[in-house]
Amino acid sequence: MRIFRLELKRVLKSRLTWILLALALIFSVLLAYLPTTYCYSSYTDEAGNKVSLTGLASIAYEKEQQAGASGVVTPERVREAVERYQACLTAYGVTESYDLPEGVYEKEILPIAPLLHGVKEAFADPKTGMAPAIMEIDPEQIDDYDSVCEARIASLMAMEQPDSPAAQRRVVEMYRQVEKPFEVYPGMSSTITDYQNIMGFLVLLFCVVIAAPVFSADYQSGADDILRCTRHGRARLGAVKVLAALFISGTAFIFCAVVFILAADSLFGWECTRTSIQMLYSIVTLADMNIGELQCFFAAAGLLSVLASVSFTLFLSSKCKSAAASLASSLVFCIAPAVISMTVPGALSAWLCSILPASGTSIQASVLYAITDFQFLSLGGLAVWTPYAMMGACVVEIPLFAFLAVRSYCKHTAN
Repeated sequence: MRIFRLELKRVLKSRLTWILLALALIFSVLLAYLPTTYCYSSYTDEAGNKVSLTGLASIAYEKEQQAGASGVVTPERVREAVERYQACLTAYGVTESYDLPEGVYEKEILPIAPLLHGVKEAFADPKTGMAPAIMEIDPEQIDDYDSVCEARIASLMAMEQPDSPAAQRRVVEMYRQVEKPFEVYPGMSSTITDYQNIMGFLVLLFCVVIAAPVFSADYQSGADDILRCTRHGRARLGAVKVLAALFISGTAFIFCAVVFILAADSLFGWECTRTSIQMLYSIVTLADMNIGELQCFFAAAGLLSVLASVSFTLFLSSKCKSAAASLASSLVFCIAPAVISMTVPGALSAWLCSILPASGTSIQASVLYAITDFQFLSLGGLAVWTPYAMMGACVVEIPLFAFLAVRSYCKHTAN
């Protein structure tokens, strides 16, 4: 324990470490606030003047206007919303809501807009995937809304993964287990979870920078030659270095994640966290979660990804002879999932992004986006949903790379 405390003190004594930890905290607060700046609303007041609202004022206005839509999204409520939408557009002789006269949308459509989410997607053509206009949907078909959504997810998987019957069956089973009817509490958009993903990626980068020189800096300075001559200078010291880096990184990520969630939910309203993710993303999203549960799930997945990435960074640090080399190679692997997701095609990309340690919080290929996607890893008759594969890989990689880092450190010999 004494060696562990000394190692923590050594790492935390670095000015760079404190700068990075402070930046992580600042970015956690800043990224929680930034989504509010993109909120915009406008309406025409009683005097005929156009009023524009931004930020928290816009959020408060839309929540007030859509208060009647809050609650359980039953087929009856969806049907009433569709009928009201169709009646409004028919009365004004238009086919799309953006063709309505000024001020009509805010008064007639905005209050029911949350209930209309996913309606067009649910009734998309099973062969082409093209979604119809709401004016083309027969309200009577909405009485069997849940069955329509189940049919939609089956047709979607038939188009996206026609060669994987196991994945198609698994998707239908998962969607049937999702609690229905859904719930919606207006006020929060998917932007907030996107920014939580950015926060996780930045913290991961900072933690990797902190961990990169743990072994290689001692190699470079020659201090390792002295440490190896001490009583606990090999396996025990190596294990302590690994545990200290993981402890600092894990604590930093947990603290930043908690700060982000508390700040974001306080700004947008805690009641918004009860919204089913199907009412924020695709209506046929497979995860049985609300927004609050999604935030916590992603925080847990992000923590695993950070710890796995730091473990891998420590392994590289134990192999590299300079701090610059270990840092450069570690950062390459941090951005690798984003590059792979944009350049490598098909199933190979899914497999690579699922096993790389940094994938959990990557900008392009993270657990967050995997949850809202329908990608499965198929192996014979087995189909594994990519979020589970990512988290499972991290659980294996944390002890694996930690062990390899200590083993490599013990075998290191000075030139």
